Amino acid sequence: MKTEAYIAKLLEQADIQLNGSRPWDLQVHSNNMFADVLARGNLGLGEAYMRGDWDCDQLDVFFQRILQAQLGQHIRPVKLLWHHLKARILNLQNSRRAWQVGQQHYDLGNNLYRAMLDQRMVYTCGYWRNADNLDDAQRDKLELVCRKLQLKPGMRVLDIGCGWGSFMKYAAENYGVRCVGLTVSKAQVELGQQLCEGLPIEFRLQDYREINEPFDAVVSIGMFEHVGQKNYASFMQVAQRCLSDNGLFLLHTIGRNRDIRGTDPWINRYIFPNGELPCISHIDDASRDLFCCEDVHNFGADYDTTLMAWCANFEQHWPTLKDQYDETFFRMWRYYLLSCAGAFRARDLQVWQWVFSKQGLANGYHRPELN
Repeated sequence: MKTEAYIAKLLEQADIQLNGSRPWDLQVHSNNMFADVLARGNLGLGEAYMRGDWDCDQLDVFFQRILQAQLGQHIRPVKLLWHHLKARILNLQNSRRAWQVGQQHYDLGNNLYRAMLDQRMVYTCGYWRNADNLDDAQRDKLELVCRKLQLKPGMRVLDIGCGWGSFMKYAAENYGVRCVGLTVSKAQVELGQQLCEGLPIEFRLQDYREINEPFDAVVSIGMFEHVGQKNYASFMQVAQRCLSDNGLFLLHTIGRNRDIRGTDPWINRYIFPNGELPCISHIDDASRDLFCCEDVHNFGADYDTTLMAWCANFEQHWPTLKDQYDETFFRMWRYYLLSCAGAFRARDLQVWQWVFSKQGLANGYHRPELN
């Protein structure tokens, strides 16, 4: 069977047609893409999209359908074998390599993120239970985290992977706490210090493994995806040694349903180098001897809505950004946001918030809710 015919047959299982008339159908501009997709899977598919070899009006629906039909099981590219072996053999997230994601992704330009994100610059999943817009969804997520941590005035809080300081700023302004934030992005430190000026907030350009000092609460929102399986235990040990005996540790992370080493090869090359998503057993294995798990909350479906809002903002502000980024970047970034939205919509990816204590709360833990 010819390569094009084989791919067309596969796509039929997801109700996707080549050059069809529906918005989720794949429009082919170059037949060279077919062999590349079979040889290199999503790496080939993503690079072909970046080159303009194909288009799709609704990339999010396209990927939702592909993932729900589990088409990836039919394409196992031999050329990507080394990508998977590296994840098993090497520590791709050691203290030297940990800075790569800051340089490649988070230092892309503060103007890009200011255009795409909400007014507080929260670059993690919003909480949409009571919200109908991105600003409110991110505010509600930050409020939920503060309540889960049971913050009180005067507490000292460690934020591992603090971004531009959105959580620290919200917690300092609304709960009267002092914060120390760690990041591997110079751009985040520069802008974050401006945004949090006058507040009891300290930014540190520092790898998480280097910190060892006491805090009343520890939080990590959307950073654990960069830690890697070989370092999960070390990460938990850092949180445990920094947390007071009566404090709480909240871990917010994207996760996946199955234990798979490494990450998507296209995402790894173009978006998040050295990233790796945990499954529930990874977090349990790394934490069980150090913490008591008080609560696990899954609101992964909310990331679909968040990513679609980010993409709408990105496309709306593209005229003001295109002098800094070229058309290939535009296609790459759109592919990133919409393919991830499709993955969360298909429930292939999750978002978990774990709450840990050191020895278990005497009267138990009750998850707070927002009114």
